[in-house]
Amino acid sequence: GQNSIDEQMVTICKKFNLSKPVIVADAGLLSINNIKQLQENQYQFILGARIKNETTTVKNKIFATRLKDNEFAVIDKSENVKLIVAYSDKRAKKDEHNRKKGLERLEKQIKSGKLTKSNINNRGYNKYLKMEGEITIAIDKEKFEKDKIWDGLKGYITNCSLKPEEIIANYKNLWHIEKAFRMSKTDLRIRPIYHRLRKRIEAHICLSFVAYTIYKELERVLKIEKYPLSVEKAAELTHNMYQMEITLPESLHCTKVVLK
Repeated sequence: GQNSIDEQMVTICKKFNLSKPVIVADAGLLSINNIKQLQENQYQFILGARIKNETTTVKNKIFATRLKDNEFAVIDKSENVKLIVAYSDKRAKKDEHNRKKGLERLEKQIKSGKLTKSNINNRGYNKYLKMEGEITIAIDKEKFEKDKIWDGLKGYITNCSLKPEEIIANYKNLWHIEKAFRMSKTDLRIRPIYHRLRKRIEAHICLSFVAYTIYKELERVLKIEKYPLSVEKAAELTHNMYQMEITLPESLHCTKVVLK
């Protein structure tokens, strides 16, 4: 629906008794319609920008900044929305490494003859491919070299009143969520789900989420107690526990539980 983002946020805020939050999301939420919804419902937002898709005017402004390590620039996009562009040497090295790995992958595929005309598109590193004649596929080295100008640059679209440094720092906190998803799909082994009935699928996910909650609580307690154990190692130790004593926090009632 038109107000789907607002409806979701209202539900979350009501459930957890939150005031109106600042929406922080990666470029997946970056669409004209989504930004319009956020603005209409008066949300402040920080979104990852697709700077390579910006207009020529904005691109020229980005290149004109000539940013050095850990520097940033603010470019106005409209009355309330601005583009913050930051540069780091560390990101530049990572971007260059990824481009070269992508190029090597394409070269191997060309030699093996696995690439076809359908691979000539603008997705990922396939943009470095070009047609020569009617049947030959080759690497567009010129396009590869030109792409170097983007190495190290990261953009953020925002209408937030925070300082640029704070906006960048808040966006970087997304890694906590990404880490949670990576962990939930590996350590908890939520997938694959071999269930057909809805209630069994929901029960499976519910149990996985409870396990994830316990995992994160263990991680939190270990950090607070400054205990020299990783969560994985602590979880391994529980395999050798056969009985544990639990004290309820309110009643202080103590009970012993046998672990099987």
